[in-house]
Amino acid sequence: MSGNNASGLSDAAYVELKEGETYQPYIAASESPAEFTLRAVGLGVLFGIVFGAANAYLGLRAGLTISTSIPVAVMTVAVFRILAASGRRGTLLETNLSQTTGSASSSLASGVIFTLPALFMWGLPPTLAQMSLLAMCGGLLGILFMVPLRRYLIEREHGRLPYPEGTACAEVLVANEIGGSKARFVFYGLGVGAFFKLLTSWIKIIPDAVHTKVPLLKKGELGMDISAALFGVGYILGPRIASVMVGGGLLAWLVIIPGIAIWGDARPDPLYPETAQLIRDMSPSSIWTRYVRYIGAGAVAAAGIMTLIRSIPVMIESFRVGAGQIAGQVGAGAQAVATLRTQRDLPLKFVAIGVLFIALVLALSPAAFGVLGGMGARIVAAICVVVFAFLFVTVASRIVGLVGVTSNPTSGMTIATLLGTAGIFLALGWTDISGKVAAITVGCVVAIAASISGDTSQDLKTGFLVGATPRYQQTAELIGVLTSGVFVCLAVMLLADTFGFGSEELPAPQATLMKLVIDGVLDQSLPWGLVAMGVTIAVACELLRIPSLPFAVGVYLPVATMTPIFVGGMLRHWLERRAANAEARAERRERGVLLASGFVGGEGLLGVGIAAAAFIQGHKPDGFGTDWTGSEAGAMLAGLAAFIALWIWFARMATRNA
Repeated sequence: MSGNNASGLSDAAYVELKEGETYQPYIAASESPAEFTLRAVGLGVLFGIVFGAANAYLGLRAGLTISTSIPVAVMTVAVFRILAASGRRGTLLETNLSQTTGSASSSLASGVIFTLPALFMWGLPPTLAQMSLLAMCGGLLGILFMVPLRRYLIEREHGRLPYPEGTACAEVLVANEIGGSKARFVFYGLGVGAFFKLLTSWIKIIPDAVHTKVPLLKKGELGMDISAALFGVGYILGPRIASVMVGGGLLAWLVIIPGIAIWGDARPDPLYPETAQLIRDMSPSSIWTRYVRYIGAGAVAAAGIMTLIRSIPVMIESFRVGAGQIAGQVGAGAQAVATLRTQRDLPLKFVAIGVLFIALVLALSPAAFGVLGGMGARIVAAICVVVFAFLFVTVASRIVGLVGVTSNPTSGMTIATLLGTAGIFLALGWTDISGKVAAITVGCVVAIAASISGDTSQDLKTGFLVGATPRYQQTAELIGVLTSGVFVCLAVMLLADTFGFGSEELPAPQATLMKLVIDGVLDQSLPWGLVAMGVTIAVACELLRIPSLPFAVGVYLPVATMTPIFVGGMLRHWLERRAANAEARAERRERGVLLASGFVGGEGLLGVGIAAAAFIQGHKPDGFGTDWTGSEAGAMLAGLAAFIALWIWFARMATRNA
């Protein structure tokens, strides 16, 4: 029976099925509309490159990335509508395949920017070929390991694992199929986000941040980055997580920094890890860099590991069921008997050969793990990659089914990988710079695999609901990895050459954290007292039932980064509360998320464009400066006024006729 419903997805898409029932997708398995076409793959590749580069910029600046499935889906719908005017209308399954292809790049960007910038900070910048090799290997491993888990996680756990982003993307696709177009909101956001970045970072007629000292609080300071992308991230995350993140920032800048300043005011000697400057002579930013960053690192590491520990029951159950599913498929020859179009996966033989091939490439390629030893050392590193990747792919693909991609504890998994790998290397005596490089590259491949497995499972959920062919989706993910890997890595290299990592423009917070972890284990040089303070903060959050990882990220990043995220989350709360009914509330939420996604894409793309222009010209763009207002205070007021105007425009667009 066809699941096609003129009013959208059926109610069965959202609930657990009864014993013996099977879900009927929007497009029935007996139907075979166009799906895996050149134009669908081509559009997915194009949009994947665009949003992959934008997400790389966002991650290097703010330490987080967003899921791009829905923006890519609506932009593909818009292009197909244009093509329909010439008689070449696209099908829903083509649109779904396009977003599946395009969304792979975002997860790829996450793993790359969370780890590889550490190599630049060590003064050992990788080549484009090395970065691309690691990115592709990680992406391919994540997708291949997810293939045998699809039947259990997506089909058999339907209703128990909601996969929020995958379900939302299916709703968007079906809504556009039955009428209406939301794509314009993504394009509006792209244009405005790029324009705002132009004003703050290229022609520089308004500042990119405002800041003020807090009266009566020693070295207390507050600030706000004037960033459309960070504002958009806050709207996407929502009020709760945005509030928790800014709470961590306020603790750092209004409590910890003033506390260190008061305590160290009379101290006659520098406090380790600072070796030259006295605390009383340091600015708030210097105190944050030399001390609070280590506290934040301890908090983030502890929060990530605690998140991972909470997942141990899920991990054990996933391994038990996943191994049973794989063994059952091999024993029964399930691939041969799966005749329904909607149940055809890539063959397990292909998966096994693919994983073996990737392991051999990593072990045999001298470039994969930098300057690490000989063949034996590379084999050990390759084994670490495969073992940790299989472990965390299984964990991530189930966790995102419960809480979504944005809550995927990739940082914790990467830290656990680095601790495990660095511990092995320490036992083997590989404690020099070659061991550090190899450890971070192992972490890179595993981080990408864990990240992309979550994205793949969300896409497969979308396909399950609308009636896509799993084999085609899995192939599209593989193509997305292979085509976007080079461009994401190229964007990272351009940004490194232009701004540098660890700079004010691109602090690369996650990669800095990973570098601290490896240095601490192999050099045994971390200021453990500061790290222990961070661990205490994370534990306290858990005891108080405060989400520890977002709070820890708030402590670790500058408060100026958290403030626009908080504003975006609060605006979403205000707009949705003022909605007349549930339908209007949902409409405002959807419009806002699309506008916000456009903000992220527009600012990110122009950020990469600025880097490319600066690389070609050989210097950073100077712009017109901010002295036209007559003073620094006047410039900041002008910037704040422009940012408030952005909020007002956003609110009007999200609420018009809704």
